Amino acid sequence: MTVLVIAEHDHATLKPATLNTVTAGIACASGDVHVLVAGANAAEAGKAASQVAGVAKVIVADSPSLAENLAENVAAQVLAIAKNYSHILFPSTANGKNVAPRVAALLDVAQISDITKVDSPDTFERPIYAGNAIAIVQSSDAIKVVTVRTTGFDAAAATGGSAAIETVDGVADSGKSSFVGREVTKSERPELTAAKIIVSGGRALGSAEKFQEVMAPLADKLNAGLGASRAAVDAGYAPNDWQVGQTGKIVAPQLYIAAGISGAIQHLAGMKDSKVIVAINKDEEAPIFSVADYGLVVDLFTAVPEFVKALH
Repeated sequence: MTVLVIAEHDHATLKPATLNTVTAGIACASGDVHVLVAGANAAEAGKAASQVAGVAKVIVADSPSLAENLAENVAAQVLAIAKNYSHILFPSTANGKNVAPRVAALLDVAQISDITKVDSPDTFERPIYAGNAIAIVQSSDAIKVVTVRTTGFDAAAATGGSAAIETVDGVADSGKSSFVGREVTKSERPELTAAKIIVSGGRALGSAEKFQEVMAPLADKLNAGLGASRAAVDAGYAPNDWQVGQTGKIVAPQLYIAAGISGAIQHLAGMKDSKVIVAINKDEEAPIFSVADYGLVVDLFTAVPEFVKALH
């Protein structure tokens, strides 16, 4: 039973989500774990994948058709080698969620989504009902197509491995879609899904100006990612890509500070796996305190500036 992990990368380096997915792959395998790096001029990403602990082989598929991660082309590349594997694992990221369903449909198998634990090679656990219940899913498909919630698995060591690298021809362009352009949000702060510390604000901040005035200095002092609740995003206080929650980003940093966030189920589903949770809310009945390791019942407009002053 050999497992194939589809790498998330920028052609030069691996994204952290790949390392968590490799750990899930090792849990599935009674055989080897292989990694597919599908890209253009992606030899450096392939070299990085070969050094990941637990990886036996890296397959680098190089083609201009794979330069922009178009889902139809990446799916075709996966399908070209799929028959050699018992499991095909994708990180549960925007790219992974785009490609995996296409692969599952073309293989005529059921996709198993967002797993957080591997019980056995054919049995997996995944959260349902906003994380309030865990479904145990067993599959008898010959090839199991799985997306991995990366917060559920520790990252594999990025160094220490010495996998063989095999280069294969990339697939031709499918012609079904074309890359038009990309607008990338640039920030000096860490990306939310990779940040070790996240500072999040809620609707209680009252305005976009107050959100920046109160939350940004704390995030800057801690070198933290800046997040927001859905209510704050819907109110226009923060951009959409800052949203943490079931319909936003699923995060599990070492430290999560929630200020003015009541703790709706939708939000808790996205951050309750954080290692340490600090909640600041003047409502002592707020649901956020049920998951918090440390709770401060106080007005955030008093507490957060005091935190910033205390930090050197």
